[in-house]
Amino acid sequence: MRSVLFLCHRLPWPPSKGDKIRSYHVLRWLAERYRVYLGSFVDDPADWQYLAPVESLCAEVCVRPLGPWRTGWRALASLMRGEALTVGVYHDRVMRRWVERLLAEHKLDLALCYSSGVAPFVLRHTQLPRVMDFVDVDSDKWCQYAQNHGGVARMIYRREARRLAGFERAIAAQFDASVLVSEVEAAFFRHQVPESADKVHGIPNGVDAEYWDPQRTYSSPYPPGERVVVFVGAMDYRANVHAAQWFAHEVWPLIFAQRQDARFCIVGSRPTASVRALGQLAGITVTGWVEDVRPYLAHAHVVAAPLRMARGIQNKVLEALAMEKVLLATPEAYEGIEDFEGRQGCIDASPEVLAAEALRWLDAPQAVRVPAARARVLSRYDWARNLDIYGNVLRNAQPGAASVATVCTDGLEARF
Repeated sequence: MRSVLFLCHRLPWPPSKGDKIRSYHVLRWLAERYRVYLGSFVDDPADWQYLAPVESLCAEVCVRPLGPWRTGWRALASLMRGEALTVGVYHDRVMRRWVERLLAEHKLDLALCYSSGVAPFVLRHTQLPRVMDFVDVDSDKWCQYAQNHGGVARMIYRREARRLAGFERAIAAQFDASVLVSEVEAAFFRHQVPESADKVHGIPNGVDAEYWDPQRTYSSPYPPGERVVVFVGAMDYRANVHAAQWFAHEVWPLIFAQRQDARFCIVGSRPTASVRALGQLAGITVTGWVEDVRPYLAHAHVVAAPLRMARGIQNKVLEALAMEKVLLATPEAYEGIEDFEGRQGCIDASPEVLAAEALRWLDAPQAVRVPAARARVLSRYDWARNLDIYGNVLRNAQPGAASVATVCTDGLEARF
C-alpha cells in the first residue's frame, strides 16, 4: 500500500466547519487507499475527544496543541522575523522533528499539505512529491479584511496579505500541484501565479446528501407562528461575525419594520461578544451552539448567507440548497457556485433588495421547498466523484518542479 504524509492545520475531525468538512472527507478517502501519517494541530480543546477515531484511520499521528497564548507568541515572533503570521503560527519544533524522523525512516510516496501554514515542514524535501491544498486564496481574505477595517488593524492585515501572497506563490512554484476549492478560486489563483498556472486545479467540495435531507422529520425549534430568516455558521469566525452584524444592522430593520412576527435567528457555536449583543436587538435571536442545525434550516422560511468577506465555496450555502431552502446570499457568499434554473431567493449585495426578497417569502403561509436546489447539489457537489478527481491529482503529481520564487522561502524550513 502506498504511503502519504498528510499535514493539516486543524484536526480533520469532526466535519463541523468549512475547512474541516473538506479535510475530514479527504482523510477518510486517503485512509481507504493509503497508509496515512497525519500531522495536525488542535486549536479547539473540544476537538481532543475526536483523536481516537482519527488515530484509527492512520498508521501514525502527531497532533500538537495550538492554544491562544501559543498562537499569539508565535504570531509575534513571525512578525519580528518578517514572515507571514499564518506561517509563524505553525512553527512547532515537535512537529518538525516528527516529520523529519518519519521521512528518514519511511519511504513515503507523497506529502499532502492542507493549508499553506503547514507547507514549511516539507519545503526542503524536494525529492518528495508534494501537493498543496490551499482550499481558498487566504492572502486575498486578508486583503478583504484590510478593506473592512481601519487603523492599526488595516496595516497588519495589508502586511499579512502581501507576505502570504508571496509565500503562496513560492509554494505553487515548488510543489508539484496546487488544489483549490472551486474552479473560480483556481482561476483567480492562476492569475496570481501565472508561472505555475498549469499545476493549479479547482476541485469542489461535496455535500453529504443523506445527512442534509429535507425529507426527514425535524421538530421545529421556533415558537409557533414565527417566520424565520436564519443564518448558520461558526460565530467566532471573522467573516461570519461581520456578516451577522451587517445583516442585523442594514437588512433586518427593513424586514422587521414590515413584519413584527418575523425573527432573524443567528445559529452557531462560540458567538463573540459582538454577535451576542445582536440578540438585544428587536426580532433577533442568537442561539449559540446547538446540537443539530438541520431543524433550524428545515423550519426557516429563508436562509441568509450575507457574507461580504469570502473566498472559495461556502459549505453553508451548499447545505442550505441541499435542504431545499430559499436562499438570500451576497455575491461573495455565492462565489464558486454555478447558478441554476429553479433557484429561489436572490443573490444581491443591496440591503433593500435582500429585504424585499425576504419579505416576499416570509409572506408565504409556510416555508417553501425548492427541489431544484437539492437536485443541483446532487448533480454537481458529490463527494465520491469530486474526491476521485482529487485522487487523480495526487496520482499525477510529479517531483522536481523548479522554484522561481526561492527568495520567499529561503531558510524558512530551518525554523520549522
